[in-house]
Amino acid sequence: MTVNQPGQHTLSYRATDKAGNTSAAQQVSFTVVDPPAPDTTPPTVTAALSGQLDDDGAYLGSATVTLSATDTESGVDRIEYSLDGQPYAVYSAPVTVNQPGQHTLSYRATDKAGNTSAAQQVSFTVVDPPAPDTTAPTVTAAVSGQRDDAGAYVGSATVTLSATDTESGVDRIEYSLDGQPYAVYSAPVTVNQPGQHTLSYRATDKAGNTSAAQQVSFTVVDPPAPDTTPPTVTAALSGQLDDDGAYLGSATVILSAADAGSGVDRIEYSLDGQPYARYSAPVTVNQAGPHTLSYRATDKAGNTSGTASVTFTVVASGPQPCPVPDTRPTVWLGTVDSGVPNRVVEGDCTINNAIQDERAWPNHGEFVTHVGAVAEHLHHLGVINHKEHGRLVSAAGRSGVGKPDGKAGYQPLLDASAASFARWQQVGAGGFTRNADGSITSRPVGGLGMLWFPVTAYGDFSLKLQWRDDAPGAGRANSGVFVRFPDVHRHPAESRPEWVAIKYGHELQIHDRPDGDQYKTGSVYGFDRVDLAGSRVTPKGTWNDYEIRVVGQHYSVFRNGELINEYVNTPDAVFSPPRADDPGGAGRQHASGHIGLQNHGAADVVSFRNVRIAPLSPCCPNGTPSATPSSCC
Repeated sequence: MTVNQPGQHTLSYRATDKAGNTSAAQQVSFTVVDPPAPDTTPPTVTAALSGQLDDDGAYLGSATVTLSATDTESGVDRIEYSLDGQPYAVYSAPVTVNQPGQHTLSYRATDKAGNTSAAQQVSFTVVDPPAPDTTAPTVTAAVSGQRDDAGAYVGSATVTLSATDTESGVDRIEYSLDGQPYAVYSAPVTVNQPGQHTLSYRATDKAGNTSAAQQVSFTVVDPPAPDTTPPTVTAALSGQLDDDGAYLGSATVILSAADAGSGVDRIEYSLDGQPYARYSAPVTVNQAGPHTLSYRATDKAGNTSGTASVTFTVVASGPQPCPVPDTRPTVWLGTVDSGVPNRVVEGDCTINNAIQDERAWPNHGEFVTHVGAVAEHLHHLGVINHKEHGRLVSAAGRSGVGKPDGKAGYQPLLDASAASFARWQQVGAGGFTRNADGSITSRPVGGLGMLWFPVTAYGDFSLKLQWRDDAPGAGRANSGVFVRFPDVHRHPAESRPEWVAIKYGHELQIHDRPDGDQYKTGSVYGFDRVDLAGSRVTPKGTWNDYEIRVVGQHYSVFRNGELINEYVNTPDAVFSPPRADDPGGAGRQHASGHIGLQNHGAADVVSFRNVRIAPLSPCCPNGTPSATPSSCC
């Protein structure tokens, strides 16, 4: 019996045999529902490409297409594909295509109800794989560590290996120390066993190519016993003694130390119970009275000697002439004008002399401390008042003294670069040659000439440079630095450009010969002579530091940290020996001007380097102070 009526049904049933016996009635219940709607939705089918891609997105050697399909009703019956227009075939496994060229694979799927999806496509390119890598990597070794005088490594040597491979890439580096089996290198190898050692090394790339084994040999020696012995330090006193053994005017203490182990690291001293300071130059004490200077030394291993001391007495010796009085109207600290009036302190030495900003200070802090001590002393003597004391210390802090020139506001005019040399121009005879280290040397040919800086005219400034006497044979060079001269090509009264600097600027002389020209190094040529001081003259071939400060018409010249000349240009100053066509001081009273370096002649070979300048006031080229310094020179 078939029941096709939807709903809940119960069927009762029994059976009777031929003897008439009838079984008890039994029942079975069931439900009939309407059949589902027929499956008319085709399967969903997708394709995935795999293989090694090159930089252009093409597949190297081969590409593999993997197809998959799903059907949530009757289920997937089959997937089919067609490669490059060929007849469809049943898909049973991923399709690998290794024929170079452009390819298109079409694909579809059919479910068990007979529904077939629309055909889809995936396109790709296969290219030939690159030629096999047959080149081994390049591998190098570097040995590092502390070495003794014989070249052996003290305590340990470290070998660092590195390899490169431009094709398949480095797979591994291996090394063998003293014939042991090769091991894979993962970090620098440190060898601390004393003796002779050989480390062999090689590298293998990802294609299996292994470089030929190379070797590096080195020796390791035991480190020396630790240095536990402090330095030996001594003190020597110098100065003029009176009949009682006291020092007249000042006493100078020179400290020296020696250490046969790790070497001397520093010497320190304390004067009259003050905190210890690092010793960098002889200590001169000119304060009258008894003094005690304590000293000690520390080596590089940290051992400090016991404290020793030297005791002495300084007595006043009366006013002493100042070697070169600094007579600028206000007190300057490097390139900073404190505004404090300059005054005589002792003899004819002034506050500017006491500041000593031209010294080669080891750092900025020591200079500021020095200025504080000088200001305190001057305040105690009544030379300056409390407000001026503060202005001096403040100006010291703002100054660049003791700092690298870059931090002190100096601008390079001639440094080691070829570009800086190209900004200068030669006028007159001869010229300069640029050397490999960036310095320049006058050519041993021709006559008088000048290399000048036409880019900018400067008002007040501090000009720093280094010069070296390279004259041939036993002679000494003759040269100079020109400052504050007009544009050499625009002067109406002078047809020879190099003579514009000579007549209308000032030459700060460089001339260390005892004979010949009366104007020696530091002289303002034609106006202010400086005699040749033997203690200042350095051997030929030695670099000298030169600083020229020009403030208004006040010129200061420093050589190797020593003030050697002060000059004030006045309108009535006359050139000596007299020259009829020279305009004198009046013709040189410019508020701004250019910078130049002189080449004097064939026998006067001189070199210059590291020329830099710091403007000291915001003056424009016409010399008039401007309210807008950014628009100035």
